[in-house]
Amino acid sequence: MSDGGRARPGRRGELGAYVRAGFQSLTEARAGIAELSERIGSTDEAAVLDGLSAAADPDAALAALLRLAESEAGTLAGLDAFAWRRLCLVMGASPAIGVFLTRHPDLIAGLVSRDGRLPSGEEAKRELLEAVGKASDVAEQGTVLAGEPGWNALRVKYRELLTGVALYDLVSAESHDGAPDPRSAFEAVAAALSGLADAALEAAIAVGRATVGRGDQFPRIAPEALSDLRFSVIAMGKCGAEELNVVSDVDVMFIAEGDERAATALAREVMRAIQDFSLELPLWQVDPNLRPEGRQGPLVRTLGSMLSYYDRWAKTWEFQALIKARACAGDLELGEEFVAGTRPLVWGSSNRDDFVGSVQRMRERVTEHISPDELPLQIKLGPGGLRDIEFSVQLLQLVHGQHDEHLQLRGTLPALRALVEDGYVARRDGERLSEHYRTLRVLEHRLQLRELRRTALMPRDEEGLRVLARASGLARNASELTALWESVRREVRELHLKIFYAPLLSAVAALPGEEFVLGSAEAKARLSSIGFLDPDGASRHLAALTSGPSRSAKILRNLTPVLLQWLAEGTDPDFGLLAFRKICEANRDASWYLRLLRDGSLAAERLTLLLANSKYAAGLLEGYPEGVAWLERDALLAPPDPASLLGEMRSLVSRRPSTEAAAERLRRVHRREILRLAMGRVVGVLDEGEVARGLDGAHTALLDALLHAIRAHSAEGAPAPDISLIGMGRFGGGELGFASDIDLMAVTRGGTTGSGPVSPAARVVAELRSLVSDPRFPVDLDFDLRPEGKNGPLVRSIDSYRSYYERWSATWEAQALLRARHAAGDSELSAEFFEMADPIRYPAEFREEQRRDVRRMKARVEGERLPQGQDPAMHLKLGPGGISDVEWLVQLLQLEHGATYPDLRTVSTLDALEAAARHGLIGRDDAETLEESWRLASTLRSAMRLWNGRSSDALPRDWRDLAGIAGVLGLPRDRTGELVEGWLAASRRSRQVFEREFFGYREDELFPEVQA
Repeated sequence: MSDGGRARPGRRGELGAYVRAGFQSLTEARAGIAELSERIGSTDEAAVLDGLSAAADPDAALAALLRLAESEAGTLAGLDAFAWRRLCLVMGASPAIGVFLTRHPDLIAGLVSRDGRLPSGEEAKRELLEAVGKASDVAEQGTVLAGEPGWNALRVKYRELLTGVALYDLVSAESHDGAPDPRSAFEAVAAALSGLADAALEAAIAVGRATVGRGDQFPRIAPEALSDLRFSVIAMGKCGAEELNVVSDVDVMFIAEGDERAATALAREVMRAIQDFSLELPLWQVDPNLRPEGRQGPLVRTLGSMLSYYDRWAKTWEFQALIKARACAGDLELGEEFVAGTRPLVWGSSNRDDFVGSVQRMRERVTEHISPDELPLQIKLGPGGLRDIEFSVQLLQLVHGQHDEHLQLRGTLPALRALVEDGYVARRDGERLSEHYRTLRVLEHRLQLRELRRTALMPRDEEGLRVLARASGLARNASELTALWESVRREVRELHLKIFYAPLLSAVAALPGEEFVLGSAEAKARLSSIGFLDPDGASRHLAALTSGPSRSAKILRNLTPVLLQWLAEGTDPDFGLLAFRKICEANRDASWYLRLLRDGSLAAERLTLLLANSKYAAGLLEGYPEGVAWLERDALLAPPDPASLLGEMRSLVSRRPSTEAAAERLRRVHRREILRLAMGRVVGVLDEGEVARGLDGAHTALLDALLHAIRAHSAEGAPAPDISLIGMGRFGGGELGFASDIDLMAVTRGGTTGSGPVSPAARVVAELRSLVSDPRFPVDLDFDLRPEGKNGPLVRSIDSYRSYYERWSATWEAQALLRARHAAGDSELSAEFFEMADPIRYPAEFREEQRRDVRRMKARVEGERLPQGQDPAMHLKLGPGGISDVEWLVQLLQLEHGATYPDLRTVSTLDALEAAARHGLIGRDDAETLEESWRLASTLRSAMRLWNGRSSDALPRDWRDLAGIAGVLGLPRDRTGELVEGWLAASRRSRQVFEREFFGYREDELFPEVQA
């Protein structure tokens, strides 16, 4: 090595320089450099040390250079500093290349002084063909080295070219300031390695033809059979994708037209030229086992035989493998015919039954044969490794590629870029997967380069990790590399699970093939055939959603076929599509929205279910479109804790300048929570009991916060009086459904007359009714259960209530108090009210005439309040066996026995019914019959409101409305007759129990005048 005029370093601090250079054995390193410098005639040990500092393993590089210097000191002495550093770089990263250069020292000068350019595929092919030929025209038989001489010539030239590629790659990873990221060179390096493999196969074909042509094989191949033979090599796997490793099995298939024996003999010679043992070591394994029938099938097939197999017999995994198929050597025209002939089969394979599931199971089986102790170290096959990325990309390609030609690519990274560009993968997810793929491949390359053998296992030892970190340029030491490896594995696995198991994949794969390619007329026919009643309107909505070059339009174009299929499974797909368009427009600027639909595990399907089955929920969602985000997780659809919701609302009041401003914000929060409950019920996350508790919490929080706002913003000197709101009816019982009223009574402090504080209290209640009114979501407060009904004052004092109940109240008013409970406002005032009310609603003695009053009133209600012309049997509330029957019977038992049994003193109908059965006041079977009818009627009333947004107490006869109710409840919509029959049967059984237990005998015998 030339001195370059540099001085020999002094002794002071010398060992520190060796540490910084990366040596582990410092004393041996110092002695070795001195010896090496002496052998090559260099007086500048610092220059020698500087070159070795570039090596991933300086100790190994120094040992290799000492061996080389024993016979080739002159060669080393002639290297300048640039060439010396490059030689040390490759020796330190690959002791195997060091051994190769020791055997072929004549190659060193040319390799280390190259211009750093990667050879093209054509250049590599020309050099390899020249290496195996005796003349420039290698096509002429007799000019090519046959047998082992040809093998050795091929392998020497291949490794020479490989060393140049390795140097290019290593230089890109040198960790000095300003060096490029080694990952940036990956694609170019992988393509160059694939070009080298193509060239090696081409040269092996030349050697093979020469070997077979010698005629020393048995049986002998006729020369004309060989010369007439068309022979093509199809690259598969990473070689086909032009993403080959440094050392990897090269997966191939052989296709030939001509003499079968000649084709098979040539194929075997091609494999031997590359992988059989000889003077020069094998290059890599040629693996033909991806061919039809694998090891059991013929090594070579004709083009017709190949196409016939894939058309009739191939399995799903074989089409996945064909994604990367590429004609790489031999008769390229023949190979391209095969590739072109199989493309329609590859991109149509996702239409097979359970296609997505079979690919997913195949990925899972990959890890079954890996030992558990190796699994966390597997760069290629383990969880979070290369296979996770490759399978994710290939599955997306196969599912969407039949309709999107942009995805019909061989390479993993080009395909991933196309998936991102066309909106199938989120941009950030795609960028992270691309970066991690490059990281893993760089690590894999450096591991394989070291010994030029196939491996994909991270080192277990600290020293191995240290060397890999230095070789890769991705980390400074072993601990940094370990942290990087764990981070990459974790995120790759997360992204793989997110993409690979996305339910949209199965849904898209299950669609009819023509779904994506229909013209406008056919598209309308298709829309009509799957259930859209207005295909013209649907087409307009689709055009508005998917037109234009924007990324959101691309994503929606990808999603729309599946979403249409899901919408068509709903009761009203036309309304659902219109609502979907409105939601998309409302969330146009929200980056999370389309990402959620595409990547969410449940969100897209749930949204279509919601919009096509519930006009009520769809209407609320239009006003709060960000609520779509709740569909991703069940927990987000659960109602919040009542105390936290009340705290949120009160906090909003404190930050608003006026009562009206506070009320507007409170109503929005209230709508938000009603929407959450409606969504949870329609998608099946919440049951009726959870909905009732959620509605109760939302309504009480709204009322309480509004009273707080009125008090907080009341005029100075005129503070709002204390008010307590008493819940009545189903609201009081905590048994609300979406069709229920909010029944209330208002209590204030003061005297027994309408003077004094009562008038200000009335103004508070009137203001409350005004503030709660929501033009976007009607909320009506019903005070009609107050004393004297609509004719009585809106609010009374405790004393006024006491006076009324003692002097004037009827039995039914005591009955109404059975479901009274504190709802909002002053809780102490409510406690005073119940102290007064309890003796009235739970009387110590309930006389026979009072029982007759209750029975007579029930009969009158049935006769007077049932709507004219309404079929009583279909009325869920007032009809036979309906809600009213159950509640009146339970309330009669409470009036009769509430004073005796404390657990009967509950506002809950079902709790009271359970208590009555527990004390033998009603038979257990009868109680279950009543509960079944009450629950079913309540469920159907809520479902009707969710379906069409209107409240109704009658079960409809119209098929479409019945189908809508079934859709909300998750029942088959083609069996609506069973829905009606189920209600009629349940209500009939309930009515029988009611008549026996409430009247004691049939009501027409007890009250003939009422029946008349």
